[in-house]
Amino acid sequence: MSRLVEPHGGGTLKPLLAPQAERAEELKRAEGLKKIPMTSREVSDVLMLSMGAYTPLDGFMGEADWRGACLDMTLSSGLFWPIPVTLSADKALADSIHDEEEVALVDSENGRIMAVMRVTEKYAPDKALECDHVFRTTDMAHPGVEKVMNQGEINLAGPVAVLDEGEFPSMFGDLYVRPNESRAQFAEKGWSEVAAFQTRNPMHRSHEYLVKIAAEVTDGVFIHQVLGKLKPGDIPADVRTEAIQAMIDNYFRPGTVIQAGYPIEMRYAGPREALFHALIRQNYGCSHLIVGRDHAGVGDYYGPFDAHHIFDEVGPERLTTRPLKIDITFYCVKCYGMATAKTCPHGKEDQIQVSGTEQRRMLSAGEEIPPEFSRPEVVKVLQEYYAGLED
Repeated sequence: MSRLVEPHGGGTLKPLLAPQAERAEELKRAEGLKKIPMTSREVSDVLMLSMGAYTPLDGFMGEADWRGACLDMTLSSGLFWPIPVTLSADKALADSIHDEEEVALVDSENGRIMAVMRVTEKYAPDKALECDHVFRTTDMAHPGVEKVMNQGEINLAGPVAVLDEGEFPSMFGDLYVRPNESRAQFAEKGWSEVAAFQTRNPMHRSHEYLVKIAAEVTDGVFIHQVLGKLKPGDIPADVRTEAIQAMIDNYFRPGTVIQAGYPIEMRYAGPREALFHALIRQNYGCSHLIVGRDHAGVGDYYGPFDAHHIFDEVGPERLTTRPLKIDITFYCVKCYGMATAKTCPHGKEDQIQVSGTEQRRMLSAGEEIPPEFSRPEVVKVLQEYYAGLED
């Protein structure tokens, strides 16, 4: 019997990928259905539904679940859920669809049919309400707000059967890990307490320090990177993977960490998204989520520890996976190593602040990356990537 945390909402993973034997015939049938174009975020959500990462959802949310997720992070069933998962369409297309009609969900970037959905409900969401509660702002400069405000006027809801995962599995190979696969890996290693580390950047010294703290207090760490669409200027997944592996190979004991990825697209919802990341990691089998400074934040919309505080409002009876809250990390020249504001007694003049943004700036400018900032094996991978951009 597994000693890992149970999947969210009932203890059984719920992947929505149709059986292999049925997909070809269903795809052929889907060609004759009305086509609903999906944004990159909706494509990402279909992939997450496909692999069971959004267990126990069976498709895109109806109005009661959407409203509950926005207002009090609770579905109509009473289950905790902090972020809406919805599919939008323009009004003319939505009006042409009748109740219980099946439609084909299409990646708008390439026209690929990915899933079939039975439309059980249509509703006009209050986009400002969603943004105000989920993002704590309606400022269009916030990338998550901009995405919601520019989506179609009508949400379509209903159960989904995924027929095609697109190029993601082949593009990322062994890095593309589904929840049932991560659980099998953890069980094989004999892990029961697993900490997830979310990243969309190559790992610098602060990241390394966070993961090593987690490795001290759990059986192992799941270094889990974002494979979905990122912001302009972010380092692509293949380069990031190589850089992270260079750190693992040179600075971690064998068997203490696993690197993997998942196809989520960041919403940049700060505290709410930290809770969502924890829920998803519960489905992956992780008992803890490392939550550092400004988790899933963007700009100055959230305080540095808002993502820590929100977990205090959500007890383990609602969300099993718990946070490992870690203070701001930095290199201290007097401590001769990495430290946090909680452990280091020295002043800011002795601290070297380490951030992915500053590292990208230095790499773009061709500046030397100091060893206090990033490991040389990691820097080498990143310098080769940036040199290729110049060429």
